[in-house]
Amino acid sequence: MLKFTGKKLQRLGRETRASEIAEAALVLPLMFMTLLGIFWFGQAFRIYGTITHAAREGARAGAAPVCTSCAAGNPVAQNAYNAVHTALAVGKLDVARASHPSTTPNLISCVDGSAKACDSNFSKVCIQANVQLSPTASGGTGVCGVSVSFQYPYQFWFPGTSLNKQLIQLQAAARVRMETQ
Repeated sequence: MLKFTGKKLQRLGRETRASEIAEAALVLPLMFMTLLGIFWFGQAFRIYGTITHAAREGARAGAAPVCTSCAAGNPVAQNAYNAVHTALAVGKLDVARASHPSTTPNLISCVDGSAKACDSNFSKVCIQANVQLSPTASGGTGVCGVSVSFQYPYQFWFPGTSLNKQLIQLQAAARVRMETQ
């Protein structure tokens, strides 16, 4: 059996050989978890930026003046949907994964003052054309425009945490006033 005296313990306490291995064993897992977190949160931020940009582009395209005699149906909503579709495709996101927002924006029609539902022709994106963006104090029609909203799923992969394999619905919404010229 080894018996340590005071001098031997002091010398053992000052010994620094192989301490780098012990320090690395403590620090490397924390460093890799931090790098993994930066990567996955960066991916979520990139996707959020892309879908927000797509919603803005859709609202902007829907608010631009359209030729009323050029196409049948709702050219405002079609222009908005096409812009969202294009922006998502350019951002390398799967358009098929987009879906209606969990809560539909409660907006009022500029035409008849009733609640405006999403355009039913588009199953992935909620497009509300000719809606009040800022009603007047007297209850009359204020600024009218287009609202585009949708959500996009994102799944974290962050082992060892409560975020591992958790599906998060990222929300995107934009409103732009209608142009008349």
